[in-house]
Amino acid sequence: MIKDYEGFKMEILSLTKIDLNAYKERQMKRRIDSLIKKNGVSDYDAYVKELKNNKEVYEEFINYLTINVSEFFRNTAQWDVLEKEIFPYIFNKFGKRIKVWSAACSTGDEPYSLAMVLSKFIPLNQIQIIATDIDKQILSKAREGIYNEKSIAGVPKEFKDKYFEKIGASFRVSDDIKKCITFKEHNLLKDAYPDQLDLIVCRNVLIYFTEEAKSDIYTKFNKSLKKEGILFVGSTEQIIQSQRYSFETNKSFFYKKIGDI
Repeated sequence: MIKDYEGFKMEILSLTKIDLNAYKERQMKRRIDSLIKKNGVSDYDAYVKELKNNKEVYEEFINYLTINVSEFFRNTAQWDVLEKEIFPYIFNKFGKRIKVWSAACSTGDEPYSLAMVLSKFIPLNQIQIIATDIDKQILSKAREGIYNEKSIAGVPKEFKDKYFEKIGASFRVSDDIKKCITFKEHNLLKDAYPDQLDLIVCRNVLIYFTEEAKSDIYTKFNKSLKKEGILFVGSTEQIIQSQRYSFETNKSFFYKKIGDI
């Protein structure tokens, strides 16, 4: 019998391998209480029974829990910096065959955006992007690469014309762009990280984690990057005391690895 939120967190860890202790409690508890109310169950114990017995409720929970908010070329000014300053720096430092990780990639908007920008510098068959998320359902949507008009509103016309096919009211990403990306399931809190990376993009995700969890993730990001590789974070996620993780500010929201931890 689950009596309180502490007991609920233990059940969720056992059921999903997601550790709710790593998330800011007030925000997460509010989201979960709202979801329980929406499903018309009385308490945590009844909700866990639903999660175990109803696949749709379980998938809804995972999707809701992992806060899948994404859009193509989110925060346009930062993508301009990436294109005009960061990628030229990376190519000059590491050559044209670079390795990029889009962490917590959600519905795929971000890695597809990365591939499109990279296509201005190198051939598509040289682009290697690892895109990961904890949510299997969302990764399936990302692999499909089908979006509505609102989702692609921020895509520059040159890319929209070149890399999207209109299908009814929707738009599908071209197979040429899809081939640049390997989608994988990954939990930032417990799974092994890719290594020898030139660029990590992890945006608008860590704001939901506790300071302890963020510290652990930044440390792992450092170990994943080559020396002088770049970490690109969200517009509300500037790293306080970045030197603690052997990062220095390169541009706003871009951090360069300056050494190992």
